[in-house]
Amino acid sequence: MAKRPEQDPNKPVFIFDTPGDWQATKIGEAIYNTRGDYVGWIEDEDIYKVDGEWVGRLSKDGRILRKRTERRRELHPNPRPAPPKPERMPARAPLPPMMAELNYSIVDVLDEEPDIFKQISDLKPDMD
Repeated sequence: MAKRPEQDPNKPVFIFDTPGDWQATKIGEAIYNTRGDYVGWIEDEDIYKVDGEWVGRLSKDGRILRKRTERRRELHPNPRPAPPKPERMPARAPLPPMMAELNYSIVDVLDEEPDIFKQISDLKPDMD
């Protein structure tokens, strides 16, 4: 059986919403918005915002999905520090892949909450 070639971990992976709009880019384990600002990270398939709030899971077609009934999780105990800004952010994304239809139990996070990476988690304690 032929072995699959390993993909370059620093190759950009584009993240789209269901309508096909480019919303973010994954480079390595970091997630950047389309302007190149660090907005989160990925651990396995789970996506977290910079403050440690869990957002959802990265699907194979490049969307961030979660179950509609999924409960909020505690903040990630070890939020990642912001990595240096990538030297070369893509200026534009390729055409989005064909998106599979979602059933009612699955939510496209970026479609339902387009400003999710702009919001500060209400799970984070208030400053004194």
